[in-house]
Formats: sequence, structure tokens, C-alpha cells
Amino acid sequence: MKAKETNTRIIIDKMLLEAEWKLPGYSKDNEINVETEVVNEFGEADYVLLSSKDDYLCTVEAKNHSKSPLTGKEQARNYANALKCRFVILSNGISHYFWDLKQGNPFLVEKFPTQEELETRMETFNPPRLEDEKDGINEDYLILTQFPKYRESPDYKDEKKRDEFIRKNNLRFLRYYQLNAIKEIQNKIKNGSDRFLLEMATGTGKTTTSSAIIKMFLRLYKVRKILFLVDRLELETQAKREINDILQNDFETVIWKENKDDWKRANIIISTVQSFTKHNKYKRLFKTNSFDLVISDEAHRSLGQTSRNVFEYFIGFKIGLTATPRDFLKSVDVDNMSMTNPKELERRLMSDTYSIFGCEDGEPTFRYTLADGVKDGYLINPTVVDVETGLSADMMSKEGLVFKGVDKEGNDVEEQTFFREDYEKKFKSNETNISFCTAFIKNALRDPYTNEIGKTLIFCVSQKHAERITTILNELAEKYFPKKYQSDFAMQVTSNITSPDPQQMTVQFTDKNNNLGGNSPENEYYKTSKARVCVTVGMMTTGYDCKDLLNICLFRPVFSPTEFIQMKGRGTRLFDFKECWKDKTQIPKTINSIKSSFKLFDYFKNYKYFEEEFNYDEVLKLPSVGDGTGEGGEKRKKVDEIFNLHIDPVQRTEEINIPQAGMRIDRDLYKSFKDDILKDKQSYQTLYEMVEKQDFDEAEKYLKEKYFNKSYSLDKLRESLGLDVNISARELLLYLFGFTTKIKNKNEILEEEFDKLDNKFKPDENSFYATKQVFEAYLTDKDFRKIIDEKKFAELNIHPSGKYFKTLPDDLRNNIPIYIKENINLERFIDA
Repeated sequence: MKAKETNTRIIIDKMLLEAEWKLPGYSKDNEINVETEVVNEFGEADYVLLSSKDDYLCTVEAKNHSKSPLTGKEQARNYANALKCRFVILSNGISHYFWDLKQGNPFLVEKFPTQEELETRMETFNPPRLEDEKDGINEDYLILTQFPKYRESPDYKDEKKRDEFIRKNNLRFLRYYQLNAIKEIQNKIKNGSDRFLLEMATGTGKTTTSSAIIKMFLRLYKVRKILFLVDRLELETQAKREINDILQNDFETVIWKENKDDWKRANIIISTVQSFTKHNKYKRLFKTNSFDLVISDEAHRSLGQTSRNVFEYFIGFKIGLTATPRDFLKSVDVDNMSMTNPKELERRLMSDTYSIFGCEDGEPTFRYTLADGVKDGYLINPTVVDVETGLSADMMSKEGLVFKGVDKEGNDVEEQTFFREDYEKKFKSNETNISFCTAFIKNALRDPYTNEIGKTLIFCVSQKHAERITTILNELAEKYFPKKYQSDFAMQVTSNITSPDPQQMTVQFTDKNNNLGGNSPENEYYKTSKARVCVTVGMMTTGYDCKDLLNICLFRPVFSPTEFIQMKGRGTRLFDFKECWKDKTQIPKTINSIKSSFKLFDYFKNYKYFEEEFNYDEVLKLPSVGDGTGEGGEKRKKVDEIFNLHIDPVQRTEEINIPQAGMRIDRDLYKSFKDDILKDKQSYQTLYEMVEKQDFDEAEKYLKEKYFNKSYSLDKLRESLGLDVNISARELLLYLFGFTTKIKNKNEILEEEFDKLDNKFKPDENSFYATKQVFEAYLTDKDFRKIIDEKKFAELNIHPSGKYFKTLPDDLRNNIPIYIKENINLERFIDA
């Protein structure tokens, strides 16, 4: 065994054991199904995993962690072919790739497959690769689902009659780029791929494209059942409705319920990721081959640690859909990223998303951007309305707003400095909110037929902020449009609203239903909601379709590029307001009914950062978010809520047309630590060599002697990176030198480790929640741990987790502490 690979093999051994493989030297009954250092004509395979019949099944290639696992790809392929193995695992002890040699490219995995999973894949996943429809897949592919003899109709060749037939039956042609996406997937399938990522801008018809892809897979590739995963409850109903509109004549679509009768007859099963992850039901109710195709909608959002376990559990084709472009990551200085900054989390999710779908080169299977959609005339760009008040302008500045206000009781409070992230959190100003709302009403785009304020989404800081904005808007509506709306002009749509149901409200506000608050009082023949404005926080940011939106307002700062793109994307769809007429004979002929733009009211200069300040050639310093420093990096005083009681009129309103762009982030302490090491060539070389040799004990001594003084320490660097668990010198150095792209936070570690415990003990549904609570409490709560270890069980009566421990079966009570001590480093959670 090569000395430099020793540490990698220790990790591989652990991961194989966790996947229930029986290794030489570990198996108590001398039964093994893993052979090591197997010699073949090409050399020596590090590990070979055996089937239940003792045939060679999978080779494992171990590389030093300083090398990418993919450098061993061809060597591992040769070993596998020589030993007649279909599967390969590539690992450097940090990153791990699984490769089905018959099914395309290696893809990133968090854990190793079990023997049963590999054998199931071998037996069940052998789809045909060269199939095609008799006449190919053309623009009328979906129309033929509903009208199989459509092309034989005498009206088919008459363009006018054909168009009338399509309009009357609400049929959909596939656009050229949607066809290109489908054909690109077909080409990848022919070349052996089983994972695909479609990056398509909001409003370009991902669901229509998905429907065509679903039809193709069900007809051509031996796919029996498809799982369509969404990340929010309201998107289940929306996805079912849209897919059913297109495919209901040929295939049955249902929303998943636990009762098998609800889904076993269906071809397409829609569910939230959360429904499958609750109590890990996916492992208890389904087999690994229950679904032949899994589609993840908004893949960059729904593939976190827990939900990714669901995605990887099922064997078969995998498709990811995302509207978020990766362009904004171009030239990003990865080493200067902060772990807790939401933008850094996003970068990691995006990076992981591409790896999960086998797109290691950073290119999706197919891409169609907002710019493409605008150029082709399928989407529209916003007109940004930049609004400033006297106070908000100061809050946007680098110096911040220096302000002396009052507390809740009206008492004067000493002068403080506020920045944009403080708005409606520490700095409250109803006068500013009134000015924001007034600027919106005076400048909003109007409905072309009723001249009412066009339908609008407003995104607020919090639910309380949404409540205040809703109240102000309804008061202003009574002033500007007396006796017309009776407090229905604006409606709050947030999760704390109990009646009506907020999910149903979002559906009522769409262009298809258009009846939130009833019908507009302006015209009985014209269907549009009486409510003109939905005031929300985050419910309607993604996956929400309302084509007749004319205004979007950002009453809050936005720090996530994905969130900004998604919010803006709610308005990019084209729309002809003629569709709102219930009686087409009443339509005025002189009015331009086409939506050609929408307004994006931006009160916090979100566009300025995302659209103007971003520079692809230099690292920019971001406004701080909740780290106690201002935009200039100066330490800020902690403040309580302060209220402004003075008027704050609008100072400037400017309309700006802008393109879409990206972002870059940085963080001070970690960056200075990194810079200090980079500037000292001797230190850099010394530490790098220690890392390559995996001599982390010596590396830690070196760091303590040279860097860990008053300026730096592992604890201070952990805080700078925003991590809530203790880190080791090994983790820090691997991250520092780019061998890893992230250091896992507490929740990621807890989810990962609990999943391993769950696989081992498989608690039933009645004890699942208690098992998880006790597991997390024992790891993270030293008082709870002490009670259990010292068997002072009477003290559990006053401990919050005590009731869960008492409900556990005896075997779990005994085994959880033992398992944790044997398998998890408790030091990571002590005093972090």
C-alpha cells in the first residue's frame, strides 16, 4: 500500500463499513465480500466489491487527497473491465464518485452504495439507448398526445383553421429551444448518460418541456414510474395541473399520499421533498427501483443534504431543472468565500448541483437564458424604478444612516448607525414605508383595459412588515380610489395568515383564476382580481406563475443572486390582456393589449449591486450581513429596535433599463489569514507539502507557532467562516489549499450522521422523531450527555429532551450513546 494513500484508505474503509460491506480484518465471523489489492492484467485494484454470488461487482480506486478522484478514471475503467465489473467508485478520501460504466459519467456521491443497491441497479436499470419516435419528436409532439390523428385532419394544412383549432383546445407547440433540450437529452442517452441538468430561465416553459420529456421517457426508455419532486407544497398542485393539462389523455398524474392506492396505478407521482424526508419515509415505503426517473424541480434549492439522500436513493434516470444561471459564478475567487454568507451557500449549492448531474465542466446538459428569451421575443426585461427617500439613501451609503430615534415606549435613544440590512429589523420607519407605497401607486404600470394599478407582488422583510405594508396600501387606496376596494386593494399572503388559506390565495391571484378578493369592479366582462397587490415575504419567489403581473416591488434588501433572479423572474413572461375578457365581443379594438414590459420597484439598490457594481475581473467587497460590521468594515455597536417618527419624503425616482449579471463575495478575517499565507512563499510551500504528506499534526504545530496568536486561532477562523461546529487544522488546511470546496456546518453533519444511524438501527415511525431528538441532543447538549452517561435519569424530568429519551425502546436508549462514541467525534460539538 502506498504510504500517501493510507489516510484515504482509512476513510474508504469506514465508508464501506457504513454501507454494510464486510472487509478483511473487520468482519467478526470471517465472512467477507470485499477483496483488497486484487491483481489483474492492468495492475492492482485497491478494492473489489463482490456480489451476493461472489462475482466481482465494483472496483474502488483510492487516490491521495491532493489529487482529484477523477484522475484515476481510466485506470479504474481498465481494472473494472479486466475483472468484468460494471461499477467503479473513485475516491480521494474527500470527494467520492460513483460510475456505472454502462450508464455514462461518474457523479458525486456522499456515501457508498450497498451490495443490494448495486445488484438492484444491475438487474433493473438497463434501458434501451437508441430508441426514437417513428416520425421523430417534433413541435407538435404534445399535441399528438391529446389528438393522435391531428396530422390527418383536413384542417392540418390550413394554417388559419389549424391555429383556431390549437387556440380553441389550448394546445401547446414545442418551441425550438424546448425541442433542442429534448434532443440534447436523447443524444446524451445514446452516449450512455443517465443524468441531465436543464438550465432554463423563468418563463421559458420548464413544465411544458418536462411534460414532453416525461412522455418521451415513458414511451421510449422502459420507464414505468416517474417521481417529480418540488420543494414547496403549493407547487405540487401547480405541477399536477400543468402536467395533467398536457398528458392526461395518455398518462395518470397524482400527488403522492402514503396510501399505495393513491399512487401505485399512476405513471407520474408528484411530491414535495419534505413529504419523502419526513421520518425518512422514502427508505421505509419505497424500494430503490420504485421510480425509473426522478425529476428535481428547482434543483439548486431542493438538493440539500437531507433531500439529496432521497434523490440518490432511487436507481434510474435523474433530471434537474433550474432557472438559476451559473454565469454569475464566472471568475469567482472560490478561496475567499465565507461559509455562512448566504451567497456562499448558494455558490456551494450550485457547484454541488452541477456535480450531482455529472456536469463537472460546469456546463449543463442544455441552457436557455433570460437573454436568449428576450432576444427571441419569448420574455421581457424589466424597467427598474429606483426610489430613494432621504433616510433610505443614507442607509444605502457606505457610511450608513446616523440617526437618533426613539424606542418602543417613545423614549429618546442615543445616536446609532444603520445600514440597509437593518431596515425593518433594527430600524423601523412607518413614514418611510408610506413614502415607498406612495411612490409605487404613483408610478405603477396600469392594466391596459381597466386602468387600475396593474397586478403586483411586493416582497417584504418579515411577516410583520408585510402586515404594515398591506395596511398602508389599503389606506392609500381609499385615498386615491375612494370606495372602490373596501380594504381588498392589497392582501397579505404569508404563512401566518390562517383564513383564507395563503396557498389558495396564491392560486386565486394567477392569470388563470384571477379572482382574489372577487372580480374587479371596473368591468363585469373583464376577469381580473379585485385585489391588485399581494404582499408577501418569500412564498411567491419561485415556481409561481402569474403572467399578467405588471409590477414587482422589493421592499427589502436581497442578498442572494438566486432570490433576486427568481423575484425578477415572476414578471418576465409575455401576456396578452385580451385573454382576460370573458366576453370577447366586448374587447375594445383601439387598445394595445400586449404586455411588453413590467416595472421592478427597487427601494434598496439591489439591482445596483447585482447589475451594475459586479465586476468579473476583481474581487468586490460585499455589504456585511449581520456580522456586526458596516460596509466599510468598521465594527458596529449592537442596537435594539429604534423608531423614526419624522416624515421621510421621496427624494428621487428614476427608471432604468438593466441587463442581468452576477456577484462575488469576500470576508475579512479568513481572507487576511489566506493572504498572509499566500504572501509568505516559504510558509505556503511548507504547509502545502505537509498537507500533501497528510502530516496534519506537524501542520497544526506550524500554524500555532507562526499564525495562531492574538490575530488568528481555529476558533476565530471558525467564527469568521460562520461555522457552528469546531474545526480541525486538517479541515482548515484542506479548504485553504482548495482540496475541498466547503467545511460542513452543524446541520449538515447532523443530517449526514443521523442518516447513517438510521440505516443501522431503522427505528419505526413511532420512535423515529424521538430517536432523532435524542441523537442530536446527545451530540450537541453537554448537560443531556452528562445525564445519560452518568445515568442520572431522574434529571430527565426537567430536561427538554428527557421526554424523548423515555419514549425510546430499550435497544435504542442503549445503542445511541454507544454508536455516537464509536463513530462520531464529539469534540466537534463541544463549546462550538
